[in-house]
Amino acid sequence: MSLIQVCVLSSFSFAICKALVFLLRRPHGIDLDGPNRGNWLTGNVSSLFEGGVDYCVHIAEKYGGAVRLHGPLGETVYVSDPRALYHMVVKDQHIFEEPSFFVMFNKLLFGEGLISTVGEQHRRQRKLLNPVFSTSNMRRLLSILHPISDRLTSTLVSKLPADGSHKEIDILPWISRCALDGVCQGILGYPSDTLSAAENDPYPEALRKIGPLIGKLMKFMADVREMRRTVETMDSASRKAFLEKKTAMEAKETPDPVDTACRDSDSMTSMMDIMLKANVVSSNTERLTDEELLGQMNVMVFAGLDTTTSVLARCIYLLAQHSGAQARLRSEIRNATKIIEEDGDMSSAELPYDVLMNLPFLDGVVKETLRLYPSLPLMMRVTSKATTLPLQFPTRSRSGGYTSTVAIPEGVHTIISILAANRHREMWGADANEWRPERWLSSSLTASSETQEANCPMDGEDATSTSRSAPVLGVKDSARFPGVYSNMMTFLGGSRSCIGFKFAEMELKQVIATLVMRLHFSLPTERNAQGYVKEIQWKLQAFHIPVVKPPAGDGVTPQVPLNVRLVKEDDFIW
Repeated sequence: MSLIQVCVLSSFSFAICKALVFLLRRPHGIDLDGPNRGNWLTGNVSSLFEGGVDYCVHIAEKYGGAVRLHGPLGETVYVSDPRALYHMVVKDQHIFEEPSFFVMFNKLLFGEGLISTVGEQHRRQRKLLNPVFSTSNMRRLLSILHPISDRLTSTLVSKLPADGSHKEIDILPWISRCALDGVCQGILGYPSDTLSAAENDPYPEALRKIGPLIGKLMKFMADVREMRRTVETMDSASRKAFLEKKTAMEAKETPDPVDTACRDSDSMTSMMDIMLKANVVSSNTERLTDEELLGQMNVMVFAGLDTTTSVLARCIYLLAQHSGAQARLRSEIRNATKIIEEDGDMSSAELPYDVLMNLPFLDGVVKETLRLYPSLPLMMRVTSKATTLPLQFPTRSRSGGYTSTVAIPEGVHTIISILAANRHREMWGADANEWRPERWLSSSLTASSETQEANCPMDGEDATSTSRSAPVLGVKDSARFPGVYSNMMTFLGGSRSCIGFKFAEMELKQVIATLVMRLHFSLPTERNAQGYVKEIQWKLQAFHIPVVKPPAGDGVTPQVPLNVRLVKEDDFIW
């Protein structure tokens, strides 16, 4: 039996035992209101996915920032209150731990990376990696993304009619290939070229499969043998690339120990190069092992693929829905690049990092999409001991009254609702559920994420001491989320926040800026033989999955069909 099979069976057995224990004991009796329990065995936690985004937001709006749900492992607390989240991810994060089976599963798949280590090992890894994701290093890595975004745009252009008319194109597979090339080349230094390669490379193919397989495995529907083959392929290629990079680095002169930021830009070909150099100049006690370094690369590549694909697809879809916003964005980029030639043609421009990252409306489009549609909408935690969770806003209790604290026993599972937090009406206003990039254009909101270096607070450090964008208009200064990115929870907060958010933001902005300068996107208009027009629906699973809603589609196959044409003069705001 393989290790993966053991892990799956162990996790399944653990879940069954916990469910039986719950059925044989008295309920925790958490003093919170919530929806009807639902199924006697599985409870109502599954409704978070069955009901999608609307349900996840609705229960928080109806019951408050802490809601009692029922799952197969007992009562579960669904949290979106800002003060409660601060305690969960920063102040008392040692009490709200990631479930052991989650950590074990991550370690089996990806090795000893950040998402599969805890305690002192995690602290040591984070300390080394924080400066690796500095703004200065992002500036150096942007040049890797320029040709990839150009290649994506040129590929789509080549599929369009020369007369300027539109053509329906499923943009999802092309965006996925672009994201794959971005993480492979930018993070691992692997020579991926899936946008133009004629045949499939086993490593990119393994990366493309791993996300969907994990989703199936969570439902006990995955082919374990396929999962094992995929993990082995991914691990083999990662190790090969890692050893090649390490050997090449060791063959060169030992780097200057003073230069921990790796200022030799000529040698900065990937995040792995930066990480290896940073590790070499670290002290012996802080230095990571080869297995730990390899684990970081596996995690970063995986984390940057499906998440980036999902957000990019959603951004383009939203711009297709909002033609005015698309024109405004295109005009902002044009004004910044000055790339309109005398004959009216437009070519790609390689925007400098500081220009790209500080385009106000582009920044608003990306932030607003990340706010409304975080790639990982829900995160699970379990209490290691009994605790009391304070609330910023009073929430409904079982008796029908309101409470400002929640007593949570040991062993209770809690759900961090990034989705509901990012749409909290008390924090974001009455239009919290609307996609409105303009909300970020106020002078009080334009504090750039440049100030939010990857030095996320470590265990026990006060999140309010970290630099962040100003709170939303109309919200008291004391009411803030403990996130590392613009007062939202999309990239979480504390020492287990997403360390790669700067790279993700840079990649999103670079690809979007390149696409909209040459292409115009709109929703499908053509009717099929039965007279139906394709309508895109986003399902909430592990990620946001776009499908075509029946009867025009099967409601299952991931796709984002859009009308695409070349940009015309009247697609700008003059």
